[in-house]
Amino acid sequence: MRGIPREGEDLRQGRSLAILQILCLFLKTCVPNASKPNILLIMVDDLGIGDVGCYGNDTIRTPNIDHLAKEGVRLTQHIAAAPVCTPSRAAFLTGRYPIRSGMGSSIKQRIVFWNGASGGLPPNETTFARILQQQGYTTALIGKWHLGVNCESRNDHCHHPLNHGFNYFYGMPFSLVNECQGRENPELSQSLQDTYWLHTQIIALAVFTLLIGKLTNLFSVKWKTITCFATCGFLFFISWFSSYGFTKYWNCILMRNHDITEQPMKLEKTTFNLLKETVSFIERSKQDPFLLFVSFLHVHTPLITTEKFRGRSSHGLYGDNVEEMDWLVGQLLEAIDKEGLKNSTFVYFASDHGGFLEAQEGNVQRGGWNGIYKGGKAMGGWEGGIRVPGIVRWPGVLPADTVIDEPTSLMDIYPTVVHLAGGTVPQDRVIDGRNLMPLLRGTVQHSDHEFMFHYCGVYLHAVRWHQKDSGALWKAHYTTPIFQPEGAGACYKSGICHCFGEDVTHHDPPLLFDLSRDPSEANPLSPDTEPLFDAVISRIERAVWDHHGTLSPVPQQLSAYNIVWKPWLQPCCGTFPFCWCDEEGDRTQHIP
Repeated sequence: MRGIPREGEDLRQGRSLAILQILCLFLKTCVPNASKPNILLIMVDDLGIGDVGCYGNDTIRTPNIDHLAKEGVRLTQHIAAAPVCTPSRAAFLTGRYPIRSGMGSSIKQRIVFWNGASGGLPPNETTFARILQQQGYTTALIGKWHLGVNCESRNDHCHHPLNHGFNYFYGMPFSLVNECQGRENPELSQSLQDTYWLHTQIIALAVFTLLIGKLTNLFSVKWKTITCFATCGFLFFISWFSSYGFTKYWNCILMRNHDITEQPMKLEKTTFNLLKETVSFIERSKQDPFLLFVSFLHVHTPLITTEKFRGRSSHGLYGDNVEEMDWLVGQLLEAIDKEGLKNSTFVYFASDHGGFLEAQEGNVQRGGWNGIYKGGKAMGGWEGGIRVPGIVRWPGVLPADTVIDEPTSLMDIYPTVVHLAGGTVPQDRVIDGRNLMPLLRGTVQHSDHEFMFHYCGVYLHAVRWHQKDSGALWKAHYTTPIFQPEGAGACYKSGICHCFGEDVTHHDPPLLFDLSRDPSEANPLSPDTEPLFDAVISRIERAVWDHHGTLSPVPQQLSAYNIVWKPWLQPCCGTFPFCWCDEEGDRTQHIP
């Protein structure tokens, strides 16, 4: 039978317990891998891999990003799962190719087109934010969403960030576009808008001709016919102008959680507001592990840049915008340092896809540079559209000033952060991402990715095969966009490259490159120049067959019906259609 402890023993046991608690607290706060790390994910919009100093640019100043790379790991083959915003971000958040979640498109429009559309990230998809939320993390998204808002009614918010695992959201449910600044150089289907205007003018001219003919008795026509033509023309005009004519009000809005705070956005305040919200979240969440996804509006057109950074770079407004974005990265890292969280925070920096080559105003380039890589944004197969900057830092856990030249994917962040949080990835679906931690820590030498599939919408354009035993990195192109004009390297006439039809060339046999010897994809191989040509193509085709076997039919979120503007789904801070408000008020706009 156990005896009753004496008072001295009680005291000693109490002291021992106190010392043990202090030691545990010390370990928890001072040793990064003794507890769940904070996770800061930074994603830039439309940034080219060639725009950053540590990736070879010596004319745009990015000291903060360069310093982040110096303190961490730089990935040189970091690949986006899609070459445009919406599907790339869907893949990033779910760890799955967009085609698996219905976020691949079979039409020319490959993004969520309106806040008032019904398509978006399906509610049954499990984001890494949801898993981390379940693991006790405080989760936040600040900045761009662009994955839909509503499904069936104006306030159901089925696609909203708060319905996908984020505790807090402040930012744009859509994306910056030129229409947010004015009606010049519209981005949303400019050719379609031009067609609508032409048809409207033809109808108006027909009505005017009939009216003159009736009044001058040049020909016999009933007033009923004229009225019918005029009514149909007016209804046609209203049907398209009610959406495209008011894009600034429908798409360029700012939300805090479920509430609209600005409609339309006051762009001159946006940079300051987003930065202030980000720093505030870090300050109030520092006691517990947090996931903070900072999704920059930079460096997407119209390149909203504060006065402090205008005219600073040698690359016009685009360069100014990149340098301001780099400054913002520095502010985020400084906030982490200020709160003593540097050694307990996993930081990741990337772009959602390659730079936008066709973004031009006259002879002035408004889009990014993709370095030595062919192609750019919207091009599903060429490296310039999908190879992006990728930098990871976690002091004391990951080696500093390290370069990894192995294929990795934006989708890899999903299983990586889930692992760091102590969670498990869903077992009821295919997860295409791979946990990066063994590769980042140097415990393995090769990426887990053997094959990577490069889609343009729902169309498979190219496949990459990492032949680990030989070091070769094969890439087969089944479909490539037709550049306009020929040999220009981009689709300047149409404004963006498309995925199918008369806008592409199909290759049989596929164009084959060895990226380990030809990263610019300048010299396609042939059976005459590459003895392994047939064997490589055969192996890749088997991989494509196996991959197709893992795909299941799902509802298409970006179908023509799902991306069209629906007035009954339009988020509105007033009584529709009178949607305007400014709940941000006259907050200080000073950028220090």
